[in-house]
Amino acid sequence: MVSEKKRLGLYNRFPFIDEIIEVNSFYEILDDSCRRRLRKANAILVPHGTLISQMSSDDIEKIESPVFGNKWILRWEANRELKEKLMREAGLKTPAVVSSKYDIRTLCIVKLHGAAGGRGYFLAWNRASFEEGARQLIQQNAIKSEDDLYIQEFIRGVPVYLQYFYSPITNNLELLGIDRRYESDIDGLGRIPAKQQLGSPEEPSYNVIGNLPLVLRESLLDEVYRIGESFVDACRRLVPPGMPGPFCLEGVYDREGRFTTFEFSARIVAGTNLYLDGSPYSGLLYDEPMSMGRRIAREIKIAKRKGKLGKVVT
Repeated sequence: MVSEKKRLGLYNRFPFIDEIIEVNSFYEILDDSCRRRLRKANAILVPHGTLISQMSSDDIEKIESPVFGNKWILRWEANRELKEKLMREAGLKTPAVVSSKYDIRTLCIVKLHGAAGGRGYFLAWNRASFEEGARQLIQQNAIKSEDDLYIQEFIRGVPVYLQYFYSPITNNLELLGIDRRYESDIDGLGRIPAKQQLGSPEEPSYNVIGNLPLVLRESLLDEVYRIGESFVDACRRLVPPGMPGPFCLEGVYDREGRFTTFEFSARIVAGTNLYLDGSPYSGLLYDEPMSMGRRIAREIKIAKRKGKLGKVVT
């Protein structure tokens, strides 16, 4: 396991971790000493949000150790324009993109590029509100300029995160879990009377605090599988070798039960860590507890046994 030193106090509490490689940041994966240890351990790296938020796409693609999944697609996740292109290729319903602050005509959400975990997001409804939000982020050193921001139509509804696993060995797509995020402090505003909300001097935060398991209405599940399969097909066409392993489609269900996809994560996401013993959906597929971590380990073992490891790592 590769861990930042600041998290060692947590991970050392668990006896099932065999070995920990300590780093100050994940950039050290490219250092010679870390490379040697990973080679000696015959390691396969499993990328997560913190790694790709710290490392540039160029540096991720320089990692010598095998990476589970498709490390080339992480560039598409980090770049908003590439992300939109891939989602459109998959035929997913997506929010309208607003190309300039001068074109804001309705309520929009303004985001940072890459895996920010909701950090720095804010709402804007005209040019002035956009500029005010951008000014605050510049003062906080969260961005360098307005050019670092991405404007997207705000979709009202329930935020839902669909967690999949695609196996190129069996050519089968599995739905392993569904959750929604609890974001601070936007999800706590309902506890504050409207008058006090109006008196607040700060913008509400969308920073992710945790995840809540969710079970969808059965009538919505057929579309969940359909859009997941469409996404896998689009990845195969645009970013070979495609989307082996875990990924997440993140979006909103509106009042009519229509799903709009506003993001994708091309790797394991935080929500899947809820299901250490599996979710209601993994329970439909397996007769034993099946977390996303166990599913990844199982895929690696199956691929190695069948001589197809190259299909699941890059």
